[in-house]
Order: sequence, then C-alpha cells, then structure tokens
Amino acid sequence: MGSTEAAEPSSAGTAENKHLSVRQAAFIGVGAMVGAGIFALLGAAGEVAGAAVWLSFLIAGFVAVLQGYSFAKLGAKYPSAGGLLEYVAKGTGNGHFTGITSWLTYIANAIVTAMVAVSFGSYAASTFAEGNQAWIKVFAALIIIVMTGVNVIGSGLVANAQTVIVYVVLTILSVFAVVTLVNMNPSLLAFSGYPPFRDIISSVALTFFAFLGFGIITFTAKDLARPSRQLPRAMYLALGIATVIYVAIALGVFGTLSVDKVISSGGTAIAVAAEPTLGRAGYWLMTVTALFATAGATNAGLYPAQGLSERLAETGQFPPLMARKIGGRLSTGLLVQAVVCLVLALAFNLDAIASIGSAVALLIFSLITVAHLRIRSETGASLPVLILAIVAAGAVLLTFVFTTLIHEPASIVTLLVIIALSVGLDYGWKRSHPHQPLEVPVGH
Repeated sequence: MGSTEAAEPSSAGTAENKHLSVRQAAFIGVGAMVGAGIFALLGAAGEVAGAAVWLSFLIAGFVAVLQGYSFAKLGAKYPSAGGLLEYVAKGTGNGHFTGITSWLTYIANAIVTAMVAVSFGSYAASTFAEGNQAWIKVFAALIIIVMTGVNVIGSGLVANAQTVIVYVVLTILSVFAVVTLVNMNPSLLAFSGYPPFRDIISSVALTFFAFLGFGIITFTAKDLARPSRQLPRAMYLALGIATVIYVAIALGVFGTLSVDKVISSGGTAIAVAAEPTLGRAGYWLMTVTALFATAGATNAGLYPAQGLSERLAETGQFPPLMARKIGGRLSTGLLVQAVVCLVLALAFNLDAIASIGSAVALLIFSLITVAHLRIRSETGASLPVLILAIVAAGAVLLTFVFTTLIHEPASIVTLLVIIALSVGLDYGWKRSHPHQPLEVPVGH
C-alpha cells in the first residue's frame, strides 16, 4: 500500500470501475464551495467589512479548517457513504436525533442545490436568451436533469466532470486574481480605511457561507480506496484551495474598485473589476466562470444523495425504498432529491429563503463537533481544537442569526417548517416501522 492513488476495480460490476483520488475528492468539495457564492458575496460582505473582506475570508477559512479538522478525524475513523451523518450517529446514537438531522440535511441540501441551479439558469439566460426571465427556470431544470444523469452514470463521471469544471473555474479565477493584483491600487486596501474589527468579525457570518460545501467531501468516503488516509487530505486540500482563491479575489477586487463601487456592482463586481485590464473579454470570462461554477455546484450538490440514502436506509433512518435502484442503476434517493430540486427551482422564489442552507449547515456543523467530544478518545482528536471549533462555529451561527436571519421572516418560517417536516418524517417512518435496525456496523 503505497502513497499513490491506486485505481482499484470496484467489486460491483457497474460503470464505477475506479476509486476516486485525493484530488478528485477534493475537487468535488471545491466545486461545491466555489459556486455562485463568491460572485454574490463580495458586495454584501463589503457593506459590512469594507475593503477588509479579504481578512474576513481568511478568518472564515480558519473557522472552516477547524470544522474540517473535526470532520477529517471522524472520517478517518468512521469512513462511510453516510458522510457527516455517520458522525452524528456515532456521537449521539442512531435514534431520533440522527434521523431528524438526516432529513434536515437532505431537505436543506435540496434547497441549496436548487438555488445554485437557478443561479446557473440566471447566468445562462443572460448569455443565451438575452436575459429573458422565462428561460431562467428552463435552464435551471436542464442543469438539474443533466447533472442527475451524470450522477446516475457513476461517481467516476461525477469526479471527472467536476475535475474539468474546477480546472476551468480555478484557471480563470487565478488569471483574474493575478491580473487584478498586479494592477491594483494599494491605497484602496490601506488599513486606515478598514472598519472596526467587530464589523470584520460580523462579516465572517457572510463569508463563511462560501466554504459550506466542504461537508460534501465527507460523502466521498465510499469511493476512496483508503478513506482513513485520503479523506483528511482531500478535506485540507479543498479548504486550502478555496481559501487562497477567495482571499486573492477579494484583494484583487477591492484593490481595483472602491468599496462603494463593489457594493453597487453586486453580483457583477468581479466582472467590473476585470474590465479595466481585460476589457469586455474580462466580463465574458467571468460569465463563463459563473456558468461552470454553478454547474459544478449543482453536480456536487446531487452527489451525496445516493450514498447517503443507501446508508441511512441500511441503518433504519430512511425507508428501504430510498436505497432501491430503478433498472439496477438509478438510485431512488437520487431521483427523489432531483425531483425535489426541480419542484423547488420551478415553483418557489428561492431568493426569499436564501439563508436556509447556511443556517442549517452551521447548526449541523456545530452539533457534529459537539457530538465529537463524546468519542474523541476513539478518533484521537485534540480537545482544545474541538472546543475552539465549537466556539468558532457557534459564534458564526449566532452572529448570522442576529445580523441576517432575524431580518428575513420568510427564512425563519421556512426553517421552522423544514424542522417540523424533518421531525414528522422521522417519527412517522419509525412509528410505522418500529422494528427497523438501529445499529449497523460502519462501512459497506
């Protein structure tokens, strides 16, 4: 067993003939993180942190790495297709808490994936349909269907598609970062113009959202040859890449445009910052990047559905139907997730509940690390690091609730509805099938 990423045949006679490499697993995470968020976040974060947004991203990256440390230790000890939900079960047992958290994660992930698909639809409509609003939903549905097909073919194609997408996105964003950093005006980034440090900390509640996709990496364990070694590497690689890219982009944008200009430019701030040196080509480069980034995030968002559903059905948390495969290939869990995404994308105004995924993810991250404390002797995790991770994630969550969520009544109502639905699904299923297995050894 060397350190190379061996491509070993799978025991199953499906199209998935190879294990994922560390790079491929990391790129699934990078693809989930570097979605539409970086385009939309700069203006919103700039309103709070001014030109210090790069520092906000750096702090947010540190908070994410703390959570990544906890996840990596858990993943190395308990590699499973259940990903982060396996960690909840190990820390709190396989009862109602784990079941409710599982449904909560499944539903919230569908909302986030649908939102990213709508973002793809928005960029695609502006590029190919002259901004016709009616085409936004069409393109959103199309990308969900296409990426569902990619996931049906297998994790190998998911990883290959994600690798291409991430390479394109990172290449263009790297070119953008280099060009803007070389030509930036340092005075725009002067410390004397920064707001109070408390405002910078407050903005972390926004910039941390750009890192939320790293949790997707935990679901790659089933496709890794040696997950106990490879999962932590993939986690740290993905977070490292995302942090460097985000900080470089923030420096480039705020070193090229004034804070007021970034705020007024909104989601097009990156394109506007590229124009002084790259001209109109810079605008189109950013549009292409946005299309690739949102397509990749949709792909990554659908990826966990199959393995997650199979593992949770195996442990009695989900109905066995969710683990079945139609025609021996199409996972019912993936199909249900895709259908829910389609309904959400086509029938709802997702902008009104944009904060739901972030709130749920922060809550789940915090709970997982709290649960980790109970089993840290098994994982070998450092107590001070886990405590720091809990404090950091808890601070971000509370800051987010009192600075953002409190001003979005639709999001609060939706969050309560999702929690109620998750509780209802869990209790309803287990009450009607009380003899389902509650403990199954980790792994497949």
